Amino acid sequence: MYYVFLSPKKRIPSGRHFMNRLVILMGIAAIGIPPLFPAVEGTSNSKVEITGELIQGHAITITFTGPEGDEQEDPNPFLDYRLTVRFTRGNKIYRIPGYFAADGQAGESGATRGNQWRVHFVLETPGRWQYTAEFVTGKDIAIQPLEVKGEPFSFNGAWGAFDVLPAVKSGRDFRAKGFLRHEGGHYLRFAEDGEYFIKGGADSPENFLAYEDFDQTRRAGDLTAEAREGEAKPAGLHRYESHAGDWRPGDPTWRGGKGKNIIGALNYLAGKGMNSVYFLTMNVQGDGNDVWPWIHPDERFRFDCSKLDQWEIVFSHMDRLGLMLHVITQETENDQLLDGGDLGRERRLYYRELIARFGHHLGVVWNLGEENTNTDAQRKDFIQYIKALDPYGHPIVLHTYPGRYEEAYAPLLGFPGFTGPSLQMGDMKQTHAETIHWIERSQEAGYPWAVFLDEIGPAHTGVKPDADDPEHKEVRHHALWGNLMAGGAGVEWYFGYRFAHNDLNCEDWRSRDRLWDYTRYALEFFQKYLPFPEMRHHDELTSAPDDFCFAKEGEVYAIYLPHGGSTALTLIGGTYSVHWYDPRQGGGLQEGTVNMVNGPGNPSVGEAPENRGQDWVVLVRKSEKG
Repeated sequence: MYYVFLSPKKRIPSGRHFMNRLVILMGIAAIGIPPLFPAVEGTSNSKVEITGELIQGHAITITFTGPEGDEQEDPNPFLDYRLTVRFTRGNKIYRIPGYFAADGQAGESGATRGNQWRVHFVLETPGRWQYTAEFVTGKDIAIQPLEVKGEPFSFNGAWGAFDVLPAVKSGRDFRAKGFLRHEGGHYLRFAEDGEYFIKGGADSPENFLAYEDFDQTRRAGDLTAEAREGEAKPAGLHRYESHAGDWRPGDPTWRGGKGKNIIGALNYLAGKGMNSVYFLTMNVQGDGNDVWPWIHPDERFRFDCSKLDQWEIVFSHMDRLGLMLHVITQETENDQLLDGGDLGRERRLYYRELIARFGHHLGVVWNLGEENTNTDAQRKDFIQYIKALDPYGHPIVLHTYPGRYEEAYAPLLGFPGFTGPSLQMGDMKQTHAETIHWIERSQEAGYPWAVFLDEIGPAHTGVKPDADDPEHKEVRHHALWGNLMAGGAGVEWYFGYRFAHNDLNCEDWRSRDRLWDYTRYALEFFQKYLPFPEMRHHDELTSAPDDFCFAKEGEVYAIYLPHGGSTALTLIGGTYSVHWYDPRQGGGLQEGTVNMVNGPGNPSVGEAPENRGQDWVVLVRKSEKG
């Protein structure tokens, strides 16, 4: 922890102004670096506390002591005050939205009132950073543009500085990699280490946050009502008891040991090599009707400080595990709930609170809605508002129904700030072709998209449990490799509503244990063996009728053979090595019946070393000798 203590030193005889010396105590002995005690001039009329590690890639929290507020009282602390903190280092400038934090420890105390106001900031670069707080009041000021000035209040003008040390993290931890961004091309990429990212993770349960250990979490509405046609029925709040043993000593909890099971579930998923989780932050009047950020499902302007603090504990753990937050902001049943579908007071405040509280996480993708039915104009308004408010430039995607792709996606081609489609495939056999279609359309529009696969049909089935489909052959062929071999940006798996541990009542991710393995093997192949950002789909280069070819012509070719066998490959001149990769078992490369081929021409790649009727991947690479 790092505390900023403000010790007033009178400089003006009138007593109207004070100079305060900020003493920042940086307790970093734990990482073997001597503690620093820089003295920095600052001004404030309030106590300021900085918590977190002052290390590149980490987020710090600055908490200001200000006016007393209450979740349910006026002035509305969420709407009628606006905290924005300006962080600068050289020519880098960030304007970070802040929020009302009740007593500053609501996740533990359950407090609904207090005088703590908070901002999170990610330390992207080492060195000296300065900050200045703008704290103003006024009617609806929180949702007004920064150009609209409110009445300066309380700790407005508080400023200070701190020193940031270079990064020390490594491995899966996102704090070693930086922000996950889309900066052109067909893949997301980490800003710090430059690593390209391919997604593999869980789409179900979509109501992942409907967890019994979160404060004020319940199912709203008629608990006895039958599920609507085509939907799963929740079986009560999630408990994730099957993952209790996956929690580890030292992992976070709250309120006397709550949260172990959901933390354990995330540990399990990360341990299987997955890197993303799909979840709704609001499903009022939707399928589950059990997730919302407000103090009540009928409220739109007052947020639940303790619940959101507890969400933050979970999301921070996901950063450490290397799990991307795929934040689904609404679903088809409620995408008209806020402001009748428009960007009005309700929706602006909702987006602002999400960004202020959770925008500092390194791996965030904002999804405008599941099976979205907003208008084109509304979607563009949402994108522009989020883009203007989110200081870190997180990717923004859209999920919609099969059959509505053209209606939803075509108007967004080339639109600034939109990352790409979150595809729902009614027929997973169309995944490969649909991924190619939007990759090519976006290229033609001048702004390449990352094309994700986030749901497969049929809707009642999705991906079955291992007990019902242990090999997941169709899913592996058509969906997983279909997306990746088209140049897609990755997959998340939806569980339907007919089988055990489905989209709303999944309690155990081990129900798809083999599925995670198959997904990991695919991701490992791409990350280890392919310069995939430089490759594109080239199915025309092979002779087999149902295979997929992904290539950087003249250098490297990957061929997925869903039923084994062999294929001829059209090559540019040179000598090429031939190896085989097992998508069912992973591991290293293997030798088949042919070790080398020559071009130009159409040589056969031979056959796999064993199990020749199963699916295999062929890797053909330009030989240095060639």
